[in-house]
Amino acid sequence: MATKPPTGDPVQDAPQVGPAPHAAAGLPAVAHSLRIAQQQMGVRRTARTLLKVNQKDGFDCPGCAWPEGDERHTAEFCENGAKAVAEEATLRRVTPDFFAAHPLADLAGRSGYWLGQQGRITHPVYLPEGADRYEAVTWERAFAIIAEELRALDSPDEALFYTSGRTSNEAAFLLQLLAREFGTNNLPDCSNMCHESSGSALTETIGIGKGSVSLDDLHQADLIIVAGQNPGTNHPRMLSALEKAKNSGAKIISVNPLPEAGLERFKNPQTPHGMLKGTALNDLFLQIRIGGDQALFRLLNKLVLTTEGAVDTAFVAEHTHGYEEFARAAETVDWDETLTATGLTRAEIEQALTLVLASKRTIVCWAMGLTQHKHSVPTIREVVNFLLLRGNIGRPGAGVCPVRGHSNVQGDRTMGIFERPAPAFLDALDKEFGITSPRHHGLDVVRSIQALRDGDAKVFFAMGGNFVAATPDTAVTETAMRRARLTVHVSTKLNRSHAVTGTRALILPTLGRTDKDVQAGGKQFVTVEDSMGMVHASRGNLTPASPHLLSEPAIVARLARAVLGAGSRTDWEAFERDYATIRDRISRVVPGFEDFNTRIARPGGFTLPHAPRDERRFPTTTGRANFTAAPVEYPELPDGRLLLQTLRSHDQYNTTIYGLDDRYRGIKGGRRIVMVNPQDAAALGLADGAYTDLVSEWKDDVERRADGFRIVHYPTARGCAAAYYPETNVLVPLDSTADTSNTPASKSVVVRFENTRSD
Repeated sequence: MATKPPTGDPVQDAPQVGPAPHAAAGLPAVAHSLRIAQQQMGVRRTARTLLKVNQKDGFDCPGCAWPEGDERHTAEFCENGAKAVAEEATLRRVTPDFFAAHPLADLAGRSGYWLGQQGRITHPVYLPEGADRYEAVTWERAFAIIAEELRALDSPDEALFYTSGRTSNEAAFLLQLLAREFGTNNLPDCSNMCHESSGSALTETIGIGKGSVSLDDLHQADLIIVAGQNPGTNHPRMLSALEKAKNSGAKIISVNPLPEAGLERFKNPQTPHGMLKGTALNDLFLQIRIGGDQALFRLLNKLVLTTEGAVDTAFVAEHTHGYEEFARAAETVDWDETLTATGLTRAEIEQALTLVLASKRTIVCWAMGLTQHKHSVPTIREVVNFLLLRGNIGRPGAGVCPVRGHSNVQGDRTMGIFERPAPAFLDALDKEFGITSPRHHGLDVVRSIQALRDGDAKVFFAMGGNFVAATPDTAVTETAMRRARLTVHVSTKLNRSHAVTGTRALILPTLGRTDKDVQAGGKQFVTVEDSMGMVHASRGNLTPASPHLLSEPAIVARLARAVLGAGSRTDWEAFERDYATIRDRISRVVPGFEDFNTRIARPGGFTLPHAPRDERRFPTTTGRANFTAAPVEYPELPDGRLLLQTLRSHDQYNTTIYGLDDRYRGIKGGRRIVMVNPQDAAALGLADGAYTDLVSEWKDDVERRADGFRIVHYPTARGCAAAYYPETNVLVPLDSTADTSNTPASKSVVVRFENTRSD
């Protein structure tokens, strides 16, 4: 049966550390999934809910954006997907009585884990100016408060409309329409913090900021390179695709500063063989130094160029631009500098080259390990160079595969959640709705925080997410948020952002993916886009956690009526009544969504067009795929310092903390740990089990400190360390961002260690 939430915060500063396993999934994953699900939902609700996850007639998992194949397993979910569903479908409730018993100061002193474990929020609540706790408020009053603040602004650009990747296509489309009809392009979203670098690099080089492969392509590949990604924790269902590719003869290279259990061996819980023995996935593990990926791919490109017959000269001549300049830059690559940048040996790189040259169909997958550095955009451009050289874009079994994190983060961008929208999108939107959208660019996440800090933004509205915990430079971000006149969060559960408020604050509780959505027009469904451009329906099957919840589309539609009033020509009431009317309008604004309602009715949905993949057509400024020739960069490390990457534990999804263990790294019962290579630890005098403060170093000379971290000797790459976010976001300077994309550089933070205690 379901259990009650914890009353007190568990101690998190004394974790137990044991040996890390060398395989992922299997029976332990099944057991852990069911245990968490039963604690949150009970046995009957667990069965009823999990059997609908990622099914064609069910709901899309609120976790990652990994796609499903046409044929589905009865249990089409992974361990972390089961945790995400359990957290949302929990029987625990946060009522107005909870807020009466817990003033804001109490909530602010709690951990993110404790806040999330309390359950689903049942009523809209309001924090008046000067009050010490939230109180229940009617929906009508809540919308009136937001409208009052928005109308009082000197400029629409003093408002920020943030979107989390869980938001449906329908809600995202309405939110961007509301923002632009109001008069601003301030639409920061979680993409700004993750794959913005991917979108920037891919748009420039191949003409579309999305991946070019399908699941079938992965299954057909000869070589799959997984760089800067840990699928065993962050995208566990990807392991099934890698296993299928492996069984078809593919080779797999993983490029990462840490060894990851999921890429060593996958114990597929769907098969007897998988449960008992599993499949070894890695053929080659390149334990690269943090930030050395551009140098690695540039050297591989030089070696391909100098190997007779290795370049696909016909493809290069017919489909690419900039080859000569790129080739000249590649010729200058120095072996010694590359070995310094990567921390690899010459033999390891030559072994990788052998696999590359033997492959006729190559895919490169990546995630935050490539996107969150100062030089992330040129790094991903170099990956594209690598694929273009051998014609590995636009043919089966080959291409680029940026693996998106949140379940509809790619769909939200497709729907127009972007601070720098394309003129063609705005033209289509204006024509459809008879409005005049602003043409000047809005603010991304980092610039939104800066605007709040500087008093240039006054109202912050978040559609989902946990903005305060997800963003860098925690002290700066929290101070900035407290300068707002009003902060509003559309949420299903409590999180840290609800405790860091503006002068006034609202929490608006919404339906989750698992909830039935019934409006005046009948039962509704929403749609999402996965990481590979598949669009499909999502239908919840549970009675909502409270009769006082509104769906995300309903919240935006009612807010728009309150803010825009009779001056709006948009029929917001119709959008709330029947989501099919939203999809009709999307079909006339967003390319690829023509005849949306008819196509989404087909089981499994439909695939969006992708010119490079479908036609080998590259809609870039040159009309071809672009080679690039940026100088090679990599982080330089001062003596006595290490390069820190922030990462997730296995009991975590983004900022949501499911538990205090990291099973695949041997960590149990705590999160304030820092993983350090034993040789580095010896050189720096860092004893295993000792406690330390982490202090980051940045050119502004501001001290940023994360205190009380247990040192764990761990086989990281030399010169590198790793620790969990959001606890270490405090170390990431707000102004330390990727060139071009402005993504926080959370994967390359220079830190020093200041010992505090020994036990």
